[in-house]
Amino acid sequence: MSDLTHLTISEARAKLRGKEITAAEITEAYLSAIERANPVLNAYVAVTADKAREMAKASDAKLARGEGGALEGIPLGIKDLFATEGIHTQACSHVLDGFKPHYESTVTSNLWADGAVMLGKLNMDEFAMGSSNETSYYGPVINPWRRSRLDTVVMPTTHHGDGGFVSAGGAKTARTLDNAQLVPGGSSGGSASAVAAFLCAGATATDTGGSIRQPAAFTGTVGIKPTYGRCSRWGVVAFASSLDQAGPIARDVRDAAILLKSMASSDPKDTTSVDRPVPDYEAVIGRPIKGMKVGIPKEYRVEGMPEDIEALWQKGIAWLKEAGAEIVDISLPHTKYALPAYYIVAPAEASSNLARYDGVRYGLRVPGKDIVEMYEKTRAAGFGREVKRRIMIGTYVLSAGYYDAYYLQAQKVRTLIKRDFENVFAAGVDVILTPATPSAAFGVADEDMNSDPVKMYLNDIFTVTVNMAGLPGISVPAGLDGKGLPLGLQLIGRPFDEETLFQTAHVIEQAAGRFQPDKWW
Repeated sequence: MSDLTHLTISEARAKLRGKEITAAEITEAYLSAIERANPVLNAYVAVTADKAREMAKASDAKLARGEGGALEGIPLGIKDLFATEGIHTQACSHVLDGFKPHYESTVTSNLWADGAVMLGKLNMDEFAMGSSNETSYYGPVINPWRRSRLDTVVMPTTHHGDGGFVSAGGAKTARTLDNAQLVPGGSSGGSASAVAAFLCAGATATDTGGSIRQPAAFTGTVGIKPTYGRCSRWGVVAFASSLDQAGPIARDVRDAAILLKSMASSDPKDTTSVDRPVPDYEAVIGRPIKGMKVGIPKEYRVEGMPEDIEALWQKGIAWLKEAGAEIVDISLPHTKYALPAYYIVAPAEASSNLARYDGVRYGLRVPGKDIVEMYEKTRAAGFGREVKRRIMIGTYVLSAGYYDAYYLQAQKVRTLIKRDFENVFAAGVDVILTPATPSAAFGVADEDMNSDPVKMYLNDIFTVTVNMAGLPGISVPAGLDGKGLPLGLQLIGRPFDEETLFQTAHVIEQAAGRFQPDKWW
């Protein structure tokens, strides 16, 4: 039954509808896999086994009657940022200890309406603030991928008896896994790790500055951040409200398209939700891209970028060209200002959004001699180091005397970044191709990364522009580096043109093949 966990969503869907397998069987296979692997990978912070079995039973009843939704019986993992009625939703923060919402997020409501089964809540960086999934109150998530090295083994010449045959010696190579633990990226590290390690068929995630695309690239999975407004933010714990957007992480492009179709909707409860039809994304998979114009931005060649990533980018360009696309060089001149502007806008919004956690109504409460001391002690004990850092940055840039100098300037830069993309798309470019990340996955508790927050923030250098401009972006696995770790390419599209992203990403996926880690867990 463990083989059932290796089915893609589209494969599982066909077998469920064909009555070759049951929702109960595939759900039990995933629950068994989680039981074995989670003590090592720490991808789940809560496993909802009873709920999963109950939902699977209901799905089997529907399937037996020839009924069921688009995801009927498909087991999914849910990032701990999505409100799930009656089930702990804590944003992996101590300050939300014990919080069980009395409502369901719109995104998860849509998934349950389509028949999906919830396996549990997935680990993440606290309040989605992080690029390595090391800021979670529940400990770091471990990437199922490990570095490997090619060892040369010298084989001796062997004589087999008097006058017998001789086995010639020589050198042979073998790939050996390194034992060093790697991060899965963040903030949706639990989602990416669980999908890559076959602990769910797919997962929900969120992306504020790269939190879907970067972990997808680090784990050899597919992750799409849709256009801002495509998925409802209602019931998703807020980090930076003008940047946050929900999306899926899946094992292949088709599965990501299937999941986004179910997750996306307009929603009167979210004023930023856009009222426009949700296309059948899966229908574009396999369509040719002949004649499509693909832009290559010169500003994405950054100093110190590994040769592996530059080589992969060139390979991606060649694949799209071979498929009939026209490759054009483009300029996005304000790209270099995106990261500092992002790290002003996002913390500013976070400092406002996180002011609501005070210990009065829900979550952690640390007693004090009066209400002010209770606030102070609760927030000091409840928030982790990175969250405190961003609240302080945000409060500073919004304070009297600094608002105009920092926050207002960052918003002006944001407008210029958006205009850069508008100009490129107005000139006829259909999609933009860039690297997804400036490196492959790095080590857990990496001293160089953790000693300097700016180095950690640089992981988002290729992804933040997409959020600042409100555009859709997808990360698709495209190869392995010299140490056997996955690398991703990013495609950026016009507003609400996720279809072109899926269409183009599938071409890259077909050319590159699919990747999965050697099992060690």
